[in-house]
Amino acid sequence: MSTIASLQIGETGIISDESLGKIPLKLLEMGCLPGAEIELLQVAPLNDPLYICVNGSHLAIRRETAAIILITKN
Repeated sequence: MSTIASLQIGETGIISDESLGKIPLKLLEMGCLPGAEIELLQVAPLNDPLYICVNGSHLAIRRETAAIILITKN
């Protein structure tokens, strides 16, 4: 298993069911649900935050949060 933080720009993955208890409620409300496809769009100049696309929504998340959300790479 990988995490969102391990993605390279342009790579995609599917959020794992095992991450459900680790994903902050705010991200769940914005569509970061298990089974959702996620793509890394951009990384800020100092490597934090990460700019991702989930279900057509663009979000910026902290690297420390991205490092705990498990995904399976496509």
